[in-house]
Amino acid sequence: MTVVPLRAARVYRSENAERSVQAWCHKALSQWPELGPLPPVETRLGSTQAFRSSGGPGTPVLVLSGTNFNAATTVPAARALSADRPVLLVDLPGHPGLSCSQRVGGARIEAYGEWLDELLPRITDRPVLVLGHSRGAAIALASTPSPLVAGMLLLNPAGLTAAGVSSESMRATLPWMVHPNEQTSGRLVEFLSGPSTACDEHRAEAEWLTLVARNCRTGSLPHPLPCERFRAWADTPVTVATGSHDPFFSPARLHGPAHRFLDTDVHTIEGAGHLSLYEQPGEVGELLRTLDA
Repeated sequence: MTVVPLRAARVYRSENAERSVQAWCHKALSQWPELGPLPPVETRLGSTQAFRSSGGPGTPVLVLSGTNFNAATTVPAARALSADRPVLLVDLPGHPGLSCSQRVGGARIEAYGEWLDELLPRITDRPVLVLGHSRGAAIALASTPSPLVAGMLLLNPAGLTAAGVSSESMRATLPWMVHPNEQTSGRLVEFLSGPSTACDEHRAEAEWLTLVARNCRTGSLPHPLPCERFRAWADTPVTVATGSHDPFFSPARLHGPAHRFLDTDVHTIEGAGHLSLYEQPGEVGELLRTLDA
């Protein structure tokens, strides 16, 4: 029996902060009228807001965002993916967005895996591909295989191994946390992106990260999962991919764990960084098409 973790601090610093963040989310979501909200789902981690769009004939995809990202920030990438397939987006409870604002004391990544087990049958009645980006990949791996999971795309994945941390990552992250503004957020996005991404292409991400740092208690990348978690996915098609310039989960860092734990190669998205989903959604769409096959 699962013990529900005790409630801890709110993700937002104040009620005004919550309103500011959620107003940004509503505005971003309104840019894609075809993306409709589903009824909120009450889960062990609190109320969860999901969204769905129609799309091409491919297997639907459920996108689990990374740390500090959510459905609203994923709208441009999801619109590109919807050319092939219906898209489901979801905001993680305890993270910036439109789901429950309460963080959960002791909610390790395994608790989010159980949350996904609970959520999935309540937002879809047909199999989906699960696209987990960064933290979202760790959540996908921590969940339980089921007939509703037709395959998984683990993109810039946390959970397989520890994130690479360098002095360069500290120089990009700490100023953003201490003095969030257009310049520090822009430098952080530049650090997270690969050389194929022009700075002006991701102004929305920089604007969002400024809003998050000013108004939210931000999270960090999760620790690697226990080895036994990976064995359960032996019979499920799994693709692992990362950006050639991902500063946290480089192809070299993921190669050994992907082979050892999931018996798969690592697909390298050339020119992309840690934000591959947002930098090269066309390449991500191609990887999803291989899972359709």
